[in-house]
Amino acid sequence: MKTLLKNETLILRHEPGKGAWTYHLVIPGTKNIRGSWGEMKVSGTIDGYEFKDLNLAPVTDADKMISVNGTIRKAINKGGGEEVQVTMFMNSDNKLSSKDQLLDCFDDAGILEVFKSLPDDEQKKIISTILSQPNESRQEQKILAYIKDLS
Repeated sequence: MKTLLKNETLILRHEPGKGAWTYHLVIPGTKNIRGSWGEMKVSGTIDGYEFKDLNLAPVTDADKMISVNGTIRKAINKGGGEEVQVTMFMNSDNKLSSKDQLLDCFDDAGILEVFKSLPDDEQKKIISTILSQPNESRQEQKILAYIKDLS
């Protein structure tokens, strides 16, 4: 897991009328993390209260946010405008990072020989397409599509 925050003081923000986002934390240093809603999960603690698999919400050209629901606020006895201590980890992303890892996937799926029989430029295009995806979920979608096409 990648550490996003380690015992950092943040302000629990309160913006009435924003539904689930009425109470939230803005997570510093997350502007450049790529991914869409539901793909970026975080775990950690807020004032010692452990949370798991919360969505890190994308915000255009700004740091990401997490919603702080009533259960968490009650457990930590905090409200809008108050400081909280936050430790947060990006949940493990098993994104493939090399050609060899991708070829192992194709081998496990029984399509490695078919893949290797493709012209070099087509192999390179497939590898590049898959490895350039922003996260594990998108890579998985592409891999499954190529497995289906090559089966």
